[in-house]
Amino acid sequence: MNEAARKRLLQIARQSVAAAVQGKPLPKLDETDPELQGKQGCFVTLKNGENLRGCLGHFTSAKPLWKLVNETARASATEDPRFWSYPITPDELGRLNIEISVLSPLRRIANPLAIELGVDGIYIRRGAAAGCFLPQVATETGWSKEEFLSHCCSHKAGLSADAWRDPETEVLTFQAEVFGESE
Repeated sequence: MNEAARKRLLQIARQSVAAAVQGKPLPKLDETDPELQGKQGCFVTLKNGENLRGCLGHFTSAKPLWKLVNETARASATEDPRFWSYPITPDELGRLNIEISVLSPLRRIANPLAIELGVDGIYIRRGAAAGCFLPQVATETGWSKEEFLSHCCSHKAGLSADAWRDPETEVLTFQAEVFGESE
């Protein structure tokens, strides 16, 4: 993705987060840049310093990327259940850093230990239970492959820590183009 498209997506996300936190409707946008029209998934991560303040996303989309970023940024600011008890406040807006992860398609892998830390994100599911980690989580935490997989199972999907070893558990990978305001 070119620099202008990245910058525009970050502007869209910033406008959406500000509107959501201030109780205003989403900005009315109509983007025509072909670079922003792709039908792919994305996650929007919000941090205040090192503290996570929201992170939600979608693996696929029938909507153009710019529209998905617009909606996902709002959802990350107001709908992440981990932060319902202490939502982002208008006073916090100036300290928030926004990061966008534009995703490749999901691909099921037979050997979970074949993941490449810092490159592959993981989506683990078994029945109705599912959880994911973006690729940058492995870099930020310094976890081994086993720890990355186990934490996703136990902390995100609500499964046993070793569920990724069971053939009944699906382990899917994806890659992400990650960029943020701090760049």
